[in-house]
Amino acid sequence: MSLFLAEPVIPFDWQRLLWTGEQTPLYGLEVVLRCIITYLLLLAALRITGRRSVKQLSLFELSIVIGLGSIAGDTMFYPEVPLSHAVIVFGTVMGLYLLFNYFTEVSPKFSDWMEGEEVLLLQKGQLDWDTFNQQNLTQKELFGELRQQQVEHLGQLKAVYSEATGELSLFFYEDADVHPGLSILPEELARASETIATAGPHACTTCGHVQELQTAAAFACPVCREKRWLPACTTRRVT
Repeated sequence: MSLFLAEPVIPFDWQRLLWTGEQTPLYGLEVVLRCIITYLLLLAALRITGRRSVKQLSLFELSIVIGLGSIAGDTMFYPEVPLSHAVIVFGTVMGLYLLFNYFTEVSPKFSDWMEGEEVLLLQKGQLDWDTFNQQNLTQKELFGELRQQQVEHLGQLKAVYSEATGELSLFFYEDADVHPGLSILPEELARASETIATAGPHACTTCGHVQELQTAAAFACPVCREKRWLPACTTRRVT
């Protein structure tokens, strides 16, 4: 049995680096043409999906971007991929997009399955503990996003919704209606303790539940059963 060995690779072979043995420099002009046509197809696809997909992608729109990106990249410079295949793929994907958009308009259940639905994460200054635990979101991530909206403590918030797009919608109390709440400042959270040093309103550092506590060595939160507390914060929101 004869053994065939591949030819050794010559380092810094500029002919190999710039062009394969089957292609000539003139093929570069075809690559330019392929790029122009594929780019125009991408622009047409984005025009169909609308501006919202550029600002905030749904799961379905993200899958479209991944699929179109793959075919667009291959079509731009692989000589064995004909442009007609790219046109067929683009047309099929855009047809699916329009079809699914139609179903999301006529069927709320299909829309919720395809794009997700809004979820109430926080109400009256306290996390909806059961709902929050079902989300792919940590307390640290949530508090970080709230701080970016100049929230100092949860008592300033009437409600927080996680929208289908993944963004948060915040509804604030008027200054006169601000409740005592859990401070979400990192330096304050670091002071959480199981020991209640002074009597007064305290906030559970896990779920944000607030209640009056007397001095004690430890007290379990009635909502989440955790035992770390902070004195509740009552400052008004500064805008």
